[in-house]
Amino acid sequence: MVREVAESCVDTMLMEMVAMYSGRFYANKPELAARRIEAIGYQVGHQLSERYTMERPRFSDHLEAIKFICKDFWSEVFKKQIDNLKTNHRGTFVLQDNKFRWLSRVSVEPSPEKETEDPSTPGESKAAQAVSMYLYFPCGIIRGVLSNLGIPCAVSADISSLPTCSFVIRVKA
Repeated sequence: MVREVAESCVDTMLMEMVAMYSGRFYANKPELAARRIEAIGYQVGHQLSERYTMERPRFSDHLEAIKFICKDFWSEVFKKQIDNLKTNHRGTFVLQDNKFRWLSRVSVEPSPEKETEDPSTPGESKAAQAVSMYLYFPCGIIRGVLSNLGIPCAVSADISSLPTCSFVIRVKA
């Protein structure tokens, strides 16, 4: 018997978790909120990897594990594969999702100042920070999966334009 959770429940859980940690528990300490959200994602990824690799043999190298995340794991969690995988073959991998589901409903209000001003204005950084809070959870999930597969790494996310998102994985030597 396959047990699944409705996508709307996961979306709501993510929105509420980000709102609670960044707006209530750690309102004045966004770095602590980010670490806590990422830690929750890590636990989720660690447990999901147990579930999705139960019937598989161990992966022989890092690239094989990353391909598993891009194809099988991403398909289970997001119902689609990663759109693009790039690597420098020295421990850095970039996974690009052109329509990352958890960012598909996020919008950033334009800054009330003129558009010609410097993009590093405080309004812009607050908007980027708010959107980035939603990415700590999936970064934690990816790190948790790879950690459970015996690959210690650091995972960060980059948003070029919503809802496109890239996850950068740096394997620790």
